[in-house]
Amino acid sequence: MSRSQRHFCCCLALCAFAALAACSHSRAPAADPGVPVSVAKVEQKSLPELIGAVGTVEAINSVAIKSLVDGQLLESHVKDGEDVKKGQLLFKIDPRPAQAVLAQVEAALAKDEAARDLAHAQVQRYAPVAAKGFISADQMQQYQTTFEAAVASVKVDNANVQAAKLTLGYTDIYAPIDGRAGRILVQPGNLVKANDTQALLTLNQLTPIFVNYAVPGQYVDRVRTAQHNGALSSVANGEGIKGNIQGELSFVDNAVDPATNTVKLRATFANTDERLWPGEFVNITMTLGNDSDALVVPDVAVKAGPNGSYVFVVKADGNAEQRSVDVARTVNGEAMVTKGLSAGETVVTDGQSRLVDGTKVRLGDDAQAKPADNNVAKASTPKQP
Repeated sequence: MSRSQRHFCCCLALCAFAALAACSHSRAPAADPGVPVSVAKVEQKSLPELIGAVGTVEAINSVAIKSLVDGQLLESHVKDGEDVKKGQLLFKIDPRPAQAVLAQVEAALAKDEAARDLAHAQVQRYAPVAAKGFISADQMQQYQTTFEAAVASVKVDNANVQAAKLTLGYTDIYAPIDGRAGRILVQPGNLVKANDTQALLTLNQLTPIFVNYAVPGQYVDRVRTAQHNGALSSVANGEGIKGNIQGELSFVDNAVDPATNTVKLRATFANTDERLWPGEFVNITMTLGNDSDALVVPDVAVKAGPNGSYVFVVKADGNAEQRSVDVARTVNGEAMVTKGLSAGETVVTDGQSRLVDGTKVRLGDDAQAKPADNNVAKASTPKQP
């Protein structure tokens, strides 16, 4: 290559380098796009005050059917798990021993009634004679005493007859309540004893039915105040139970258990469809009241820090501001904030782990400011007062 050619190539290289340098200096720095987050609006709306607890279903009335007489069980007129009505015949015990006793006391009654009638006739016969002095006063007193003793014997016999009839009536065992029969524990042919430890069967009344549960002792005053203002709704649900079951608080215990610092409550449910079963565990949600102007955010927006709860608020300039808040309670995924926020502000619900105070944020591709969910029919987690 000649000298002139080399000189031309160098000039071209210098021009190209100068052009690249000029382009690199003229390119503007890229703008910060911000951290992608999801957000929601702070809403002012009605929010109920709920208390959640685990309850145990209890039959409103449970009767262990036992025999009141000794004897052989002859017949069973009920089947395992059968619905029975009050007054329905359940079991029949051999009545012959009781019938024999009744016959004996009735015979004794007839004998003593005859003796009473004879003594009464003697008193009437000798009373005029004694008045004229033909018999002594002592002899007349004997006739009177014999009559009175006979009258007393008849009273005793009448009582024995009534007792024997009562015992005979016990050989037929009837249902004392409407309810559902459990498993029959003694089969016909077996001997039964009066008030034996082994019941023949157990009847449980299922409609209506109770649910017993307990809440922390610090809620006693609020529960009693709310109950004084009106009936308190209690909703039961749980695994294997279809839908929510509506009930009403019916009992507050008269003392707080010092061992557990809880107070026992009882709710009554109509249970006409028998969805609640004795011994079953259920979730209970009781409504204490309602805050009509509560400030509400999704509970995922609230985070716990060393100085308490906080949220990130998206300001008008697009920067995130960390702000301390006070949360009264959460209901169905919604947190009621009593301090630190105002209605209409925007809070971050996802992406807080990448934020610090003053971080530039942007909405994610699928994120938009959404109001808090208004459904509050599910469980609640109240803050401890």
